[in-house]
Amino acid sequence: MTETIKKTLRDSAAMRWTALLLLALAMFCSYIFMDILSPIKDLMLETRGWDSTAFGTMQGSEVFLNVFVFFLIFAGIILDKMGVRFTAVLSGAVMLTGAVIKWYAVSEAFIGSGLETWFTNNLNYIPIFEELGVSPFYEGMPASAKFAAVGFMIFGCGCEMAGITVSRGIVKWFKGREMALAMGSEMALARLGVATCMIFSPFFAKLGGHVSVSRSVAFGVVLMCIALIMFIVYFFMDKKLDSQTGEAEEKDDPFKISDIGKILSDSGFWLVALLCVLYYSAIFPFQKYAVNMLQCNLTLTPPAPDSFWASPKVTIVQYIIMLVVAAAGFASNFQKKAKAKYSLLCLSIVALVTYCYMGYMRQSAESIFAVFPLLAVLITPILGSYVDHKGKAASMLVLGSLLLIACHLTFAFILPMFKGNAIGGIAIAYITILVLGSSFSLVPASLWPSVPKLVDAKVIGSAYALIFWIQNIGLWLFPLLIGKVLDKTNPGVTDPTKYDYTAPLVMLACLGIAALVLGLILKVVDKKKGIGLEEPNIK
Repeated sequence: MTETIKKTLRDSAAMRWTALLLLALAMFCSYIFMDILSPIKDLMLETRGWDSTAFGTMQGSEVFLNVFVFFLIFAGIILDKMGVRFTAVLSGAVMLTGAVIKWYAVSEAFIGSGLETWFTNNLNYIPIFEELGVSPFYEGMPASAKFAAVGFMIFGCGCEMAGITVSRGIVKWFKGREMALAMGSEMALARLGVATCMIFSPFFAKLGGHVSVSRSVAFGVVLMCIALIMFIVYFFMDKKLDSQTGEAEEKDDPFKISDIGKILSDSGFWLVALLCVLYYSAIFPFQKYAVNMLQCNLTLTPPAPDSFWASPKVTIVQYIIMLVVAAAGFASNFQKKAKAKYSLLCLSIVALVTYCYMGYMRQSAESIFAVFPLLAVLITPILGSYVDHKGKAASMLVLGSLLLIACHLTFAFILPMFKGNAIGGIAIAYITILVLGSSFSLVPASLWPSVPKLVDAKVIGSAYALIFWIQNIGLWLFPLLIGKVLDKTNPGVTDPTKYDYTAPLVMLACLGIAALVLGLILKVVDKKKGIGLEEPNIK
C-alpha cells in the first residue's frame, strides 16, 4: 500500500505543482479578461459614449447572475456533485462564450446592426429588478454597453465557477501539504494577469495609430481559448490521479441541501465570508477605475511621438522586465542556498526599479498601475509558507485591512497634493500601489486556506461557493456605486481625466475599516472556539 501511495501524482512535488500551474494559468487568462476594459475607460467614453455610470453598470454586471439568480450557489452544488475536472472544463467553456459576446458588443460590426437597434429599444425597464434598484440595465444606457453586460454576465458565471473549482482543486492536491503556499502562489501568478491587462489592453487598442477597443477584447478572447485548453489538460491529469489513488470523484458523495444550513450556522464562516466581501469590494472595483484615477491625479506629459518611449517596442520591453521581476522574485522563495536566494532577490529588485523608471518615462497611467501585483508575487509565497508552518492567518487579515485603509486614504488625500509634481506624484503612486498589492496578497495566503478548517470536506465546494456568492454582492454593487458617485460628485465634467475621485476612495477606505473590525472579532472568536485559524496548516 505504501509503495502504491508513493507512486501517485499527488505525492510527486513536480506533478502537484504542474497541476497548480495549469489551474493558475487558466486563472491568469481570466484575470486579464476580467479587467480588459479597465485601462481604456477613457477610450470607451470617446469611442462608444460610455459615461462613468454606463461603465460602472457594465463592469458590475459580471457578477449579476451569480448574485441575483444564485448561479454561484448552483455552481457550488455542481462542483460537489460532479467534481473538480468536469466543473473546470465547464467553467472554461462558459467564460469563452461570454468573452466572445462581449467582444462582438464592442466591435465595429455591432454598430448599426439589428442587435444594436434591439438593445437600444429594449431592456430599458426590467420588472422587479428595477423596483429593487438592482437592474443591470437602465434607460439611456448605450446599446453596446447593454450587450457587453450580457456577455460579461455569462463570463462572470464561468469565472466565479472557475474560482471555486480552482480552490477545491488545490485542496484536493495539497491538503496536508503546502496548501497555503499553493493557494498564495496560484493567486500571485493569476494576478500577473492584472498587470498584463494594464499594459497590453491599451497597447492593442492603440496599435497602428488607429484606436479600436475591440482589438483589446479580441486579445482577451484568445486568452480565454488558452484557459479552456489548460482546464482540459488538467481534466486528464486529475482523472489519472483518481485512477491511481482509487478515490471516487466528488460526485459519488451525495450532496444534501441541509449541508448548506450547517455551513451558514457557523459564526466563523460568516466572519470569513464578510471579511472577504469587504476586502475584495475595496480592491476589485478599484482596479476597474484605478488607471482613470491616476490619470486624474497625476501630471502626465506624453513623450514625443517619434521617441522610443512612445513606440510599441517599449511595451514589449517593459513587459519582459515585469516578467523578470515576477519570476526572479517568486523563484527566490524556493532557493535553499542563500547565495542563489539573494541573487534572485537582487535581480528582482533591480528589474522592478528599471520597470518603474520606464513607467515614469512613458508617462503612462496604465503602466504605472501595472506594478500592482509585482510585490505580491514576491511576498505571497513567503506569507503562504508562513501560514503553512507558523499559522497566524487571522492576524494577517487584520494587517491586510490596515494596509488597505492607509492606501485608499493616500490615494484620496495625499496623491492629489502632488498634482503638478511629476516626479513626486508618480513616486507616491508607485509606493502606494505596491503596498496595496502586497496587502491584497495577505488574503489568498491566509483566508482561503482557512475555509477547510471551518467546514466538512464534503461541502468545501459549497462553502467556497457561498463565500464567493457573498463576495459577488460587493463586486456587483461597488463598481456601480463608484460610477454613480463619480457622476454625482463631478457634475458637468466631460473630460475623463478631470474627475475628482476623493468620495469613491473614502468609500473604499470605509470598507477597509469595517474589514479591520471584523478581523479583530474573528481573532476573538477563533481563540474562544478553537477554530485553529492561528494554527499552522502543516503539523
